[in-house]
Amino acid sequence: MKSTYFTKTTNCNNIFLFMIFLFAFIPEGFSQKAEVKLFAHRAGAHEYDENTMSAFKATYEKGIRGYETDVRLSKDGQLVIFHDDTFERIVGIKGGIEDLTLAEIKKLKTKKGNPIPTLDEVVAFFKDKPGVYIEFEMKTNKPMYSDEDLHKYCDELYKKTYSNKPEGSDYILTSFDKRPLQYLKKTYPKVDMLFIKGEGLSQKVVDEAKELGINRIGASVHGTTRNMVIEAKKQGITVSLWPGRSIDDFLLGVYLGSDYLCSDVPIAVTEWVKENAPEIKLK
Repeated sequence: MKSTYFTKTTNCNNIFLFMIFLFAFIPEGFSQKAEVKLFAHRAGAHEYDENTMSAFKATYEKGIRGYETDVRLSKDGQLVIFHDDTFERIVGIKGGIEDLTLAEIKKLKTKKGNPIPTLDEVVAFFKDKPGVYIEFEMKTNKPMYSDEDLHKYCDELYKKTYSNKPEGSDYILTSFDKRPLQYLKKTYPKVDMLFIKGEGLSQKVVDEAKELGINRIGASVHGTTRNMVIEAKKQGITVSLWPGRSIDDFLLGVYLGSDYLCSDVPIAVTEWVKENAPEIKLK
């Protein structure tokens, strides 16, 4: 069954953006190809029950090999996979991950009937699946974690992810919050991290990342220019763009020259590229 994202309007927009892409990247017929790493935001937030094991399993079975997920600390110090700072949107109740113990969290279900997974469950699922890219976003500033909780969180996240990372996989620790990035850089110098910004890529953002000692940036696809992507790459920055709410967002990211593209609709994007744009290689 085709995705509901394949509407006439969307197809017209896609074709328009794809033609721009062809003229920009492939001026001599089809001799050149664009390559980009596609990854599933919250395991495909607009196609599956976000950040649940059912979403990770379903997208993996459909061939997705890149992911982004979110990690919070429960009241009793356990790492839990959940994006929002409250349960209201996903579960339909008051409170948040930080207010409950893991035992209490495990009694909950999402509105679609799935349990809330722990970080241990996610890394266990991928432990025997090499060649996967995963961004673990550190949700430590809403609510604002104390220094004590922050350090415990970072230590546990680093140990649990990196000790379970299969050969050939890339595990990246990411955040808008500079504090965990600074702590991890100081404590675990070899950790691979990405600095997230809710704005377009700019020299100011590049300079912020450099000050943190980080060479990966996740910036908004809207407000980013091709010239700035090219300039950032010249300065040794790996560029990742978000959000990816549609195929159009994906094509815009490809046109801009991003190395990585985050998508809420990774299956729709994969199907569209396969059927319409074999010139784009999804890594």
